Amino acid sequence: MKKLSFLFLLALIISCQSEPQTEVEKWEEQAARVEIIRDDFGVPHIYGKTDADAVFGMLYAQCEDDFPRVERNYYWAMGRLAEAEGEQALYSDLRARLYMTIDEAKEMYEDAPDWLKELCEAYADGINYYLHTHPEVKPKVLTRFEPWYPLFFFEGSIGGDIESVSTRGIASFYGQGKEIALADLTEEVDINEEPKGSNGFAISGEHTASGNAMLLINPHTSFYFRGESQVVSEEGLNAYGATTWGQFFIYQGFNENNGWMHTSTQVDFKDDFLETVEERDGKLQYKYGEEWRDVWTSEVTLKYKDGDEMKERTFPLYRTHHGPITGKSGDKWIATALNWEPVDALIQSYKRTKTQNHDEFWEMMKIRRNSSNNTVYADANGTIAYYHGDFIPKRDPQFDYSRPVDGSDPRTDWQGMHELEDIITIVNPENGWIQNCNSTPFTAAAEFSPKPEDYPVYMAPDAENFRGVHAVQVLSEAENLTVDGLIELAHDPYLPAFEKVVPGLIQAFDNNPAKRRQWKEAYDIMKTWDLTTSKESVAMTLAHFYGNAYYASGEVPRTGDGMERFHYLGKGLSDAKKLEIFETALNKIEQDFGTWKLPWGEYNRFQRLSGDMDLQYDDDQPSIAVGMTTARWGALAAFGARSFNGTKKIYGYRGNSFVAMVEFGDKVRAKSMLAGGQSGDPESPHFDDQAQRYADINFKEVPFYREDVEARAKETYRPGKR
Repeated sequence: MKKLSFLFLLALIISCQSEPQTEVEKWEEQAARVEIIRDDFGVPHIYGKTDADAVFGMLYAQCEDDFPRVERNYYWAMGRLAEAEGEQALYSDLRARLYMTIDEAKEMYEDAPDWLKELCEAYADGINYYLHTHPEVKPKVLTRFEPWYPLFFFEGSIGGDIESVSTRGIASFYGQGKEIALADLTEEVDINEEPKGSNGFAISGEHTASGNAMLLINPHTSFYFRGESQVVSEEGLNAYGATTWGQFFIYQGFNENNGWMHTSTQVDFKDDFLETVEERDGKLQYKYGEEWRDVWTSEVTLKYKDGDEMKERTFPLYRTHHGPITGKSGDKWIATALNWEPVDALIQSYKRTKTQNHDEFWEMMKIRRNSSNNTVYADANGTIAYYHGDFIPKRDPQFDYSRPVDGSDPRTDWQGMHELEDIITIVNPENGWIQNCNSTPFTAAAEFSPKPEDYPVYMAPDAENFRGVHAVQVLSEAENLTVDGLIELAHDPYLPAFEKVVPGLIQAFDNNPAKRRQWKEAYDIMKTWDLTTSKESVAMTLAHFYGNAYYASGEVPRTGDGMERFHYLGKGLSDAKKLEIFETALNKIEQDFGTWKLPWGEYNRFQRLSGDMDLQYDDDQPSIAVGMTTARWGALAAFGARSFNGTKKIYGYRGNSFVAMVEFGDKVRAKSMLAGGQSGDPESPHFDDQAQRYADINFKEVPFYREDVEARAKETYRPGKR
């Protein structure tokens, strides 16, 4: 009997020991392997035993800083935006599901390499543990995150790719069954909006004081689009930089040995195919050569918020082998092909952060899944490099892919991808520097740039722009650069857009003495202006209003690139029209502010009143004067600003957001800046603690090494123990 009792007790003990670990216990166990150190600007430095541990801590810290943005990026990418924002978002959601259904995302995740799945699981666990430890946080849509979610938000680059597909075309086809104009195949660009783009400079040691290579990381995004962080593991991960909320890798940044900067490209990475579709024998089919193929057909039910209710609409989904059906032109259906290999794109995005030299970086780039970005590179060995695009489909040159091509002709099919060796690259040019400002690669390294005749047109349709011109000017004169010198160079206040515009205006006044006498003070200010921006400059205000009045005048030519159209204001318009537009600008300033003698900084402001994504601005609330200006005029340091909800002043909303200057060598050194601050919580001391520094161009030193991080530490904790 005693023996039976002992065996029963032993079995009970073994049974208790073998009970499966609960989910919360699993999270707590992983959290115990993670340490988060917040420095004096609230930037999280995350240390983990493994890469997966570091990812767990990284996502936990991101949620602490701005969970609403983490969540929104995923319900937008997954096609669930309408559940938060209502029926008007349904066609954004439908666009997402046309390219990948929930079931397809799950299948891709299951087929991914084990190491990547481990990181995806850590991503989901880090967010879910945050929600578990913060029950007061109420998600709008996603109450639980799954490891396959990153397959929808993989940065291939997902934002630039899928957003280039017009929701107008999708709404027209799936909503009303109507055809659309070919111009509607791409989303509209508002010329009054701040240009989307970025600057990247790589500078070799021959132009630096230390003899070490340097890198400018200067994305021009919407403010608060990315946070700043460092992630470190005992498996070789140690990367610092900007991370798009909800992603588990440093997107633009550096490690101890190299750094990378992405700029938006105009490389042709997507195409539209006109499909001949008929109903044959009760099935939808499309013509392909001499055969008829079945149209892949399914349906999706999407939810949308309507007041306090949640409603549903069911849509069909159609695809051919070219891609999803995204519209209709005449009697042809339009299929849009673009890069959609989420697993490979995630692999490339993560592996990038662990490369140690240019040979390794080159091998990573050979994955070729970064489609809407150029890449500027520098490293501790002194190598500087540039890649114009990465994912570039091969095409038959007899067809014009700038317009939809005949999908029934097999010759129009993509013929694989160009090898990395085929695309436009620059490595260690003799001039010793590389720049890209979303401009042509054929001026990226001055006279040592690639030649356009050596490449297909679709590889580089990018036009020159004023920022590219400006970058070449300042880099051509750069010598003995330091980190602080690079900050000054990257904020050079000169505005090349006005080089022809202002002399043309002065000439118009000189040819009309009566107008010159009427507006003598304004004339004198513009005539003596050195074409630079500053907080104190009245000329900057006048030039800005003059440029905007021109764009609103209806006198802008419909042809030509952006530089030509703006220079037409200086060289093409009649004197009378120039003076009329200038008077319109003066009257507008006087009407709004009582005088046209308005210093730029009194008009051009930085303000952050809340952590909302749909920001509100108020002339009666405190704000900060900013001397920077829009990239439209060729400003390298972009400060895109406009009026909101009837404000008279303009407020920054995109442009310089996260910026870093990096110097490589025996040890890496960097300075950085965030617009506003690290946290999206107005109650946090790091909500706007960088705002005045941002306006003053007073960058903070980056603590990269552990001893420096600890010296600047304000908080040290493990996830769940803050």
